[in-house]
Amino acid sequence: MFLVFGASAIYKYRRNELQYTRFEKARIIGARALQLSMGAPSTLAKIPRDVIDPIEIAMLEFKEGAIPITVKRDEKSFGSLGK
Repeated sequence: MFLVFGASAIYKYRRNELQYTRFEKARIIGARALQLSMGAPSTLAKIPRDVIDPIEIAMLEFKEGAIPITVKRDEKSFGSLGK
């Protein structure tokens, strides 16, 4: 599994077409939370005032499909999961 960073990577797949495993989801949210904690700007237009934890912000971005990170998979390893 490789994480691909970049704003254009998220547009390659429609949100409903790509399903992540729980491990990929944790890795994506963790990587984005690290970026946010180091000062990266959020991709959300509006963040609730009471949310200040980078992990919670990353989870909100993941739910909205706004995280600029995706997973590059090897088709042999995952079979039909990547389709």
